[in-house]
Amino acid sequence: MSCFLVHNYLFKIRIFRGQILSLINLEIINKEDIMAERIIHQADLRAIENNLRSIHEGLRTIDARVDVANENLQIVYDEIGSLAQEFHEFVNIQQKANRLGQAETRLVKIRQEIEKKYGHYDIVRRTTTGILQADDLGIVKKETISTATEELMISTPGYWLAPCLVALAAWINDQPELAEKAVKEGIKRNDEKTSLFFALICRRANRKNACLKWTQRYLANQDEENLDRNSIIILDAFASGLLGVDTEGVISRQMNEWLSRLEEKPGFTERQTEQWSEAINLKRSELDEDLYPNLRKYSNSWPVLENILEGAHLHEQMLNYLTDIFERKGSTESVKEKLDDILDTLVTDFDNEELALRKQEKFEQFVVDFGGDDNRAHQNMSIEVTAFETHKDFTQLLTDAAMKPESSHSSISTQKFALALSRDWVTNAYNDVTAKNRMKIPYEIEINVDTFNDKSTDGQNESELVEKFNSQIDSEKEQTLANYFPSLFDKFLLYGGIAIGVIGLMMMISGNVFLGLIAIIAGIFMALKHKSNIENIETSRKKIEEQYEDKRVNGEQIIRAILAEIVDFRIEFAEKDAESTKVLDFLEQIRPEQYVNKLASSNRKIKI
Repeated sequence: MSCFLVHNYLFKIRIFRGQILSLINLEIINKEDIMAERIIHQADLRAIENNLRSIHEGLRTIDARVDVANENLQIVYDEIGSLAQEFHEFVNIQQKANRLGQAETRLVKIRQEIEKKYGHYDIVRRTTTGILQADDLGIVKKETISTATEELMISTPGYWLAPCLVALAAWINDQPELAEKAVKEGIKRNDEKTSLFFALICRRANRKNACLKWTQRYLANQDEENLDRNSIIILDAFASGLLGVDTEGVISRQMNEWLSRLEEKPGFTERQTEQWSEAINLKRSELDEDLYPNLRKYSNSWPVLENILEGAHLHEQMLNYLTDIFERKGSTESVKEKLDDILDTLVTDFDNEELALRKQEKFEQFVVDFGGDDNRAHQNMSIEVTAFETHKDFTQLLTDAAMKPESSHSSISTQKFALALSRDWVTNAYNDVTAKNRMKIPYEIEINVDTFNDKSTDGQNESELVEKFNSQIDSEKEQTLANYFPSLFDKFLLYGGIAIGVIGLMMMISGNVFLGLIAIIAGIFMALKHKSNIENIETSRKKIEEQYEDKRVNGEQIIRAILAEIVDFRIEFAEKDAESTKVLDFLEQIRPEQYVNKLASSNRKIKI
């Protein structure tokens, strides 16, 4: 609308100028006739002055409306920019909402597929637990147990737990030949899991010799660089003291051998530092978005500041995490109840062929948890992915047990033991995380207020920065005002108008009245145009000065607020960073032998 008004006014000016030119041409054409008749009409100078005054007022009105149109156009541009930003925010929100709905749908489908493909595995798992409980209570007929296990054996031809379940039922029913056949089939399907299962079963039944043999069989086939996920069960049992004295020597020697061979590998220390660093950083949490609003908005240094402050807060979070682990007491249940918990972990744990779908389920659940944020889901999944690996080295097993208990299915006893056994690696990694975080601390923090860019180390240079800011404002104002001075054309309008007016007056005196009158009118028009341009320049200069004064006041306030936040930031970082010593002191106090029940008094050479 504003653009239309401007064009309309310009069109009227062109018409008016065309009319003047036409009038001049017409008068020139009729000049000979007029001169011939020697009829000179006396001009009404008052009417001419009134018309010129009207022209001048019209031009001023047009200039004013042009300024209004420019302001309206700027408002439109600003609103378009704001609308674009709101649109992008809306698109982002909508994309997250769509992804959230997609993730919820996928979760349903994935879980349906898991139920379809591996639902019968759950039946076997539940039946195994049920048989163990039923045997304790003695309320289920032996024939019922045998019938149930044989039917499951038929329905799950490839699942390792089915023949183990048949063997268990055969033992309960005193059928050694059937038990032996079923055991061989279980070993054939999965030697490692079968050995571990019966080791724990024998320990539950207090058959220590048989428990030792099964444990030896299980450990003998393990590679310290490629341990099965179920090895965590042995670690659980060992840390909880559930394997008994008869097996402790075996497990201790085996762990000694694993760690010795691993430590001899090139780059072992570096890998441990990286491995534990990743696990420690997993405990980081995001800062409150309301913290340091001015630094967040007016400092290009904020992304770095936010990152290192999160790193400083990590110390408190890590200390709370460790304290919670080591202050929690292990289960007070009986040995049999503890064994049931470990057996339940083994029995209910996902089979290798299920892991692909379980990983998909975990990822989509992350998407749901983060409100449709795919990027955050990928970030967390990349950190958690090691917990889904079917095989890993012994040290990774310890890391997952200590820092990812939910995914690794480790008990509180195993968490304590894993942290204590890995104490030196945790300490090295923690020092590395702390050092890297401190290295990122900028000596100077940027301040970016509109066009003003400067730095501050500690927020104490307020006077200097305010003075620099005011100097820049003054400089920018002068540079802007330099564009609002009378031009050569404006000066020409004044002096040229005067000259043309004088010439016209002389022509009238010499007898050329009409042309002299036209020249005087033109001179007056040029003088009025000069006056209008000068007034517009002065108005613009006044607006510019007001704008820069507002910019000066607001800028000074923002700079002072930023400097105050820099002071607070430095103080908060120093306080939070000092918490690292508490974490290191805590780690220094723990020993693996403190967190293993019934540890034998043998010379253990496990390096810590």
